[in-house]
Amino acid sequence: MKFTQEQITQFNSDLKSQSPSDIVKWALEHAEKPVITTNFRPYEAAILHVVSQEFDKINVVWCDTGYNTPETYKHAEEVINQLALSIDLYVPQQTRAHRDVVMGNPSVADESHKEFTEQVKLEPFRRAMEVHKPDVWFTNLRQGQTAHRDNLDILSLSKDGVLKVSPFYYWSDSELDKYLIDHKLPNEHSYNDPTKVLEHRECGLHL
Repeated sequence: MKFTQEQITQFNSDLKSQSPSDIVKWALEHAEKPVITTNFRPYEAAILHVVSQEFDKINVVWCDTGYNTPETYKHAEEVINQLALSIDLYVPQQTRAHRDVVMGNPSVADESHKEFTEQVKLEPFRRAMEVHKPDVWFTNLRQGQTAHRDNLDILSLSKDGVLKVSPFYYWSDSELDKYLIDHKLPNEHSYNDPTKVLEHRECGLHL
C-alpha cells in the first residue's frame, strides 16, 4: 500500500505515543512483503526481537560487509539462535582478501572510499532489495544517530518509495538497555562499520 507524505505525517503523530510492538503490529497490517534489515550493531537485538515476536517468519536481511569484528560475528550467531531468525545473507561480490590487495580499507578522505562503500554495502543492499521487493522495511534508525536521521521519524519513505518503519525511533540508549535486560537479550558494542568510520556519519543506505 502506498501512502502520501501527508498521510505518513499524520500516522507519525498517531504512532508517537504507541509502543514499539504496537507500531510493528500497525505496520504489518499494512504490509504485503515486509522485510527487516540488520547488521548486528549495538541494540539490533531489540528491533529483531520486537518484529520477530509479531511475525516469526519475517525475512531478515543481513548485508555482511566482511569487516565485522569477531565479537560481532559471535553476537550475530547468538541472536540468530536465540530468536530463531530466518537470515538471508548478502555479501560483496569481491572477497575482502582481494579488495585488501587492490584497494585496502580507504579513509573517508580517500577518493576510493566511495567505490569501497559501493562494493561492501550499497551493491549487496540493492541486490537484497531487488530480490525481496519489500513494501515495508523495518530498521532500527533512531533520532540523534546522524543529522540526516534527525529529519526522519517513526515512518519515512526510502528513495524507492518503500515505507521504512523505525519502532524505536524516539528511544534512548538507556531505554533500550532496559528493553534488552527485560527480554534477556544480548548486546555487543565492538561493532565496526568501515563505510561510516565516524559515528555520526551516514552510511549511505538511508540517504
